[in-house]
Amino acid sequence: MQTVKDILHSKGHDIWSISPYATVFEALKLMSQKDIGALVVVDGGHTVGIISERDYARKIVLQGKVSRETAVKDAMTSKFYSVKPNDSAEQCVRLMVAKDIRHLLVHDGEKLVGILSIKDLAKTLIPGGENWASPSLLDT
Repeated sequence: MQTVKDILHSKGHDIWSISPYATVFEALKLMSQKDIGALVVVDGGHTVGIISERDYARKIVLQGKVSRETAVKDAMTSKFYSVKPNDSAEQCVRLMVAKDIRHLLVHDGEKLVGILSIKDLAKTLIPGGENWASPSLLDT
């Protein structure tokens, strides 16, 4: 049984964050630079939310707002879900499906130690998932 700790060990513990007062454009630019789909929103050292590409699509584009003029705090999701390092990958998937989310924060006690995406979990749970980006699979 794969645990969150196992997944973070293989994928890394990088946590990219942004201020709630930054613009959504700045958030999108950072997500693009880091090739990620979500950022943790941190204010004064405390996690206050998460902003994802999904938030951008639903709360900016579809509402006719301008990303260069809208603060992250106005587009982020304030209700986020966390798991612990010893939780199983299966527990994480069940939580994601039940809550219709694509990202989970990983807390060890009060400390934020990582973030998991549905892609991270798919790579772990589906046989051969760790090799999805291999050239032989992409050529088919």
